[in-house]
Amino acid sequence: MKLYIKIPETLKIYFDKEIKLYHKTFAAGKLQMAWWHLERAHILGQAYPLEHSYAHWLMLKFGISIKSSKEVMGQIPRLLVGGVKSFVGKIPFGNTGGANVPPLKPMEIPKDLKEILSLYGEG
Repeated sequence: MKLYIKIPETLKIYFDKEIKLYHKTFAAGKLQMAWWHLERAHILGQAYPLEHSYAHWLMLKFGISIKSSKEVMGQIPRLLVGGVKSFVGKIPFGNTGGANVPPLKPMEIPKDLKEILSLYGEG
């Protein structure tokens, strides 16, 4: 069993880019685009406990800010369990992380992210 502890620095660059774009688009009031960047960050970081949990933390805060009880209630268990599942390598690759999708459902990974993740033996 492979334990995922620390995201490779070169992959973290892509994760951080999506987080930065999330903050930028959220601040500009482009909520749909902001959410899209959060989903992409989730896909990139979901194999790593800290990044996975951070993506869910931001999704929880997003849900609170848009007053979506569905998103808030969906993010709480994901936030509590996601990092642990990452640590032991039991994640549904490609899952976008929002409350609008089943938490254990693997999903198609966007082509550009799939290419990035393939460099790390993921996806």
